[in-house]
Amino acid sequence: MKKLLINYEDLVALGFKPNQARTIIRNAKKLMAKKGYPFYNGKRVGSVPAYAVSEITGLSFSDKTEGGN
Repeated sequence: MKKLLINYEDLVALGFKPNQARTIIRNAKKLMAKKGYPFYNGKRVGSVPAYAVSEITGLSFSDKTEGGN
């Protein structure tokens, strides 16, 4: 199963303002680190799992790239 990752550019493409997108990614990284994933404490990590962004924004993300093939 492929896990969906969200980054800053994805959020901007969805219509968030750049500062909002950066804040959402930053908060998602803090959430993931708090859940026990110290990898997300890194400064250069820019992608977070979609479910972490969903918890913050309340939006649901589905992987539309995987078709029914």
